[in-house]
Amino acid sequence: MKINKLTIALLATAVIGFTSCDDDDDLEEGRFDRAELYVTSVANGDVTVYDFEDRDDVDVTTLTNNSDSNEGIIYDASRNELFVASRSNQTLSAYTGIEDLIDGGVSGVSGVESDDDLESPRAIARNGRFIVVADNDGDGDNSDDLSDDDDDNDDDDGNELFVYERTSNGLELRDRFEVDFALWGIEFIGDDLYAVVDQTNQIAVFEDFLNNTEDDDDDDDDDLDADKVVSIENLTRTHGIAYDNTDDVMILTDIGAASSDNDGGLILIQNFQDIFDATPEGGTIATGAQTRVYGSNTFLGNPIDVDYDTETNSVLVAEVANGGGRVLGFNNIGNGGNIAPTINNLLPGASSVDFYLED
Repeated sequence: MKINKLTIALLATAVIGFTSCDDDDDLEEGRFDRAELYVTSVANGDVTVYDFEDRDDVDVTTLTNNSDSNEGIIYDASRNELFVASRSNQTLSAYTGIEDLIDGGVSGVSGVESDDDLESPRAIARNGRFIVVADNDGDGDNSDDLSDDDDDNDDDDGNELFVYERTSNGLELRDRFEVDFALWGIEFIGDDLYAVVDQTNQIAVFEDFLNNTEDDDDDDDDDLDADKVVSIENLTRTHGIAYDNTDDVMILTDIGAASSDNDGGLILIQNFQDIFDATPEGGTIATGAQTRVYGSNTFLGNPIDVDYDTETNSVLVAEVANGGGRVLGFNNIGNGGNIAPTINNLLPGASSVDFYLED
């Protein structure tokens, strides 16, 4: 993959932001052993990796694979594996030996693949050896454009959570649960699985999620009800969700009107656990509890996935609509507002992000 001088400058500026800290010695000597941003695309099957280890020389590696459209990505450092959901193949893959491939250039990845159980996968979440895939109904359409109105999701049938177990033999489907709302982003907080309620301003939680077990005597998928659903005031339609336990901050993306490429935003909720616990079932988290990033300077139109790095308080975004797709990063959020991103890199069909940092 080629990147132009403007992109290099933007990424280098971002890395300076990523490595800023109170310890000047760490900054001068190189703050992090590894700092990598993994990005999928629905425009093609490539996984783009930005390697920020050297802030003066950002390497970009394209990981090629057998998929034509990917969405949902997580890097597992304990196994040096990259989990990716393929919309075109309707599978979950675990690609191995990732660290050795990140050297700037183009590298083919290999690993194991699940059966083609999925219909239209979106985000994935990992808890230990278990990987959960959110499947958002769909009619088999693997269009590059995820910013459409998704009218096929008006019927809640077919929105499922697939639970895979990474074993020595590969990726085995352990359970699948049908839920009564359209899914998009999902995130584990401890053993509880939080999920975006697509086409709404709501998020839901399934408590102690992995202790749910599918009824083996039933040929149909088991229904699973959320334990709690709350609304987020002044959020139009959320897609991405990320949580950091150290800072106790929840980040949600707002795609606004799906047809617009300039009305999206980010919402950060500090002290999330206390605020969520204090909000009753069916209640609303008020605007006053939010830090909001909206406006023309943000380049946010349809931000469909997000990640957060606690070391640098940085928010990383996959923006699918503005400019045809961008990778955006904010490390200057403060009180929010109409702020410009520190990273602003064009990437067609950018669909999901995962940031890995090793101090």
